Amino acid sequence: MNGGFALHSGTSMAAPVISGIIALLKAKHPNWSPAAIRSAIVTTAWKTDPFGEPIFAEGSPRKLADPFDFGGGLVNPNRASKPGLVYDMDTDDYVHYLCAVGYNDSAISKLVRQGIACPSAKPSVLDVNVPSITIPNLRNSATLTRRVTNVGPPNSTYKALVESPFGITITVTPNILVFHSTAQEISYQVRVSTSHQVNTGYYFGSLTWTDGVHNVTIPISARTQILQNYADEN
Repeated sequence: MNGGFALHSGTSMAAPVISGIIALLKAKHPNWSPAAIRSAIVTTAWKTDPFGEPIFAEGSPRKLADPFDFGGGLVNPNRASKPGLVYDMDTDDYVHYLCAVGYNDSAISKLVRQGIACPSAKPSVLDVNVPSITIPNLRNSATLTRRVTNVGPPNSTYKALVESPFGITITVTPNILVFHSTAQEISYQVRVSTSHQVNTGYYFGSLTWTDGVHNVTIPISARTQILQNYADEN
């Protein structure tokens, strides 16, 4: 540190920076939930470095980084304060997630300290309203649901822009969202289908909702699993 400065990376350095940004966002938007704050940070992040160049994976200068390396991207605090839309979650969303991963009514009731009955039709873990889409075992096709909340101008219209992973087709319904008030929620469905005929690794893409001012982007990752691995059978 001859010049008095040093560059450090890793979780121990990133966590306090993100904590500070979260504190600023909470101060500006005191009614936002933790899920809304996370969504604002993820969906507005840069997908390139500060110079507009591709992001490379740490420790591997020849490997382009993907969402498994950088999540939503490099945090952009200014844009995160005005995300336009957020993927919010309430208590019901978390309860449905616990139901989806196999917790029984008794265990969930103890966690939330009130009586809970999981739906008769088991919720899909793919429908958890997080600002990302990951399908680890895609066979033919899968359909999932997301819900966005307008935190921007009351009258806003957003159009879906899709960057499909290699060999994957993504259809968004509806592909235009029209909001008439702040805090209005609209749900949409995403159908993901594969053209691969063999097992693959993960391929990556994205879904962006844009009104011409705000770009609300979530990463998409999908892995085709046509044939069951021998290791999975034993």
